[in-house]
Amino acid sequence: MSHDPDDLFAPEVIADPYGYFGHLRETDPLHWNARSELWIVTRYEDLVWLVRHHELFSSAVIKSDQRPPYPPIDAEDRGLFDEVRHFRSDQLVEQDRPAHTTMREAVHEYFTPTAMESWRPFVRAAVAELLDEVAPQGRMDVLQALAAPLPVRIITHMMGVPSEDRDHLRALADKLLYINRGESYRMKPLMEGIGAMMAYVEPKVGQRVLAPENDFISVLAAAEKDGVFTRHQVLVNTALLLFAGHETTMNLICNGTLALVRHPEQWARLTADPAGTVRVATEEILRYDPPVKSTQRIAATDVERHGKQIKQGDRIRWIMAAANRDPRVFEHPDRFDVSRSPNPHVSFGSGIHYCLGATLARVEGQEVFRALAERFPDLRLDTDRLEYQPSIQFRSLKSLPVAWG
Repeated sequence: MSHDPDDLFAPEVIADPYGYFGHLRETDPLHWNARSELWIVTRYEDLVWLVRHHELFSSAVIKSDQRPPYPPIDAEDRGLFDEVRHFRSDQLVEQDRPAHTTMREAVHEYFTPTAMESWRPFVRAAVAELLDEVAPQGRMDVLQALAAPLPVRIITHMMGVPSEDRDHLRALADKLLYINRGESYRMKPLMEGIGAMMAYVEPKVGQRVLAPENDFISVLAAAEKDGVFTRHQVLVNTALLLFAGHETTMNLICNGTLALVRHPEQWARLTADPAGTVRVATEEILRYDPPVKSTQRIAATDVERHGKQIKQGDRIRWIMAAANRDPRVFEHPDRFDVSRSPNPHVSFGSGIHYCLGATLARVEGQEVFRALAERFPDLRLDTDRLEYQPSIQFRSLKSLPVAWG
């Protein structure tokens, strides 16, 4: 243990959140972290209770939290932090009811399971194309060759962005990833990314207001016409699509591939029948090492739980990674089992803020793991050093070298 047991960014906590948060789940399920001044919720039942009581716990964290960011940022970047807050406070995920309901309804049609399922052929073709490029080499960094380019390809397609702009948007996405990281200098690259993203999207929104197309920007532009979104909200939520879909899918692909190659007997079950087993296997990947470790709320009122007093304005962070391994809900929770069913994991959250992109993320994961199992049944890890980004929110590998053949 590092000398401060409340250091959420200690190297061992970043490397193994399951040990650290698992210990809290069993000993202090509603833990006050004095260092970051927030409550940490780790049990499945508490997480679901908290998310279902959205009237008690506000999502407008950025708007209503006046405290400095944690971990600390460089003093000269405080002005940038205020700009970031202005940007983020218009994101759909930062809204409470009733605004949240109206905004979400405006985009819901686009994200229905049926609509997202129709994307499968596009996803499958994109995966095949990316794997064709590396197949002859016998090795790849899963992050660089597959996990990073795939979601950008899909998101840019959803945004109706020409393919020659993909690399530009991927570079912006890399800057936007600083949003939940720990580096003290993170505001500069983040604001550069936000500024460039808004500048890129602005003319496209203007075009779609006048001439709608069959893409996500047009859906937002139509909602602007109906008075649901302001122009700033349209821009911000177009950018949110890149934020929300990029790193999460990247992590799903990397964490899933790692779990599979580390458990040869489970990998063998998948390679024996990729098409038949991949859906259930993807759910277990989502449970076992979820792309998003945790997310945050702010208490809208005083609440008592486990005999403790949560005060209005207190920050609360709930840890999906710990809830997904709660022995009260999952048998042998630390075991990776690709045939686990039922599997009520909370990796996409729960309640009114349940992830809009859940179906699409599932489709992307399923197509990747299926293709890997079909094409590279002898896939193996090609490194003994794995490193994760210093983030409290995301579970993100810095690279994942694998080999086959």
